[in-house]
Amino acid sequence: MLQRRKRGVRPVFAPDAACVQAPHMAELDPAFLATSAPLGELGLCHARLQVDARYPWIVLIPRLAGARELEDLAQRDRARLMNEVVAAGAAVRAIGEALGIPVEKLNVGALGNVTPQLHVHVVGRRRDDPAWPGPVWGHGVAEPYPDDVLAYAVSTAQAALGL
Repeated sequence: MLQRRKRGVRPVFAPDAACVQAPHMAELDPAFLATSAPLGELGLCHARLQVDARYPWIVLIPRLAGARELEDLAQRDRARLMNEVVAAGAAVRAIGEALGIPVEKLNVGALGNVTPQLHVHVVGRRRDDPAWPGPVWGHGVAEPYPDDVLAYAVSTAQAALGL
C-alpha cells in the first residue's frame, strides 16, 4: 500500500495561539479562530465547535505541522482520525438533541480548498436545515449562537467527547 507522509509533518500546535510559531509546531490557521470555539484536545486532533447555530458542527484539526491531506498522515494516525471522526459524530448528535435540532444525517468532509491546513468537518444535517440537501459550505451567512446557547453547546460537546 502506498503511503505518502511528508518529511517534517510533526505534532503539535498551540490550540489558540495562531501567532505562536515554535520549532516542530503547527500554526493553527486564523480562520479557525474566527469561525469556531475550542472544545479541547483529543488524542490526535484539536476539536472545535463551528459557531454557526444553523447546524451542530465540529471541526477536527490534527496537531501535525505541515499536514494538508489525509495521505500526509501515517497509517496509525489515519485510523486514530477516523475514530475521532466517529466520536465527533456522536458529539454532534448530542449537540443536536440538546438544542432541539436532532441530527438525521452526518456529513463528514475534509475539503481544505479555502483553509488548506488538514481538518475534518463533522456536520449534523436534517431535512429542515437551510441548505438541505445541498452542502452547507457557501450557503447563506453563519448565524452566531447566543452566548448562553454557545456555552451549552460547547459543554454538551465536551461531555460527549469526554473532555
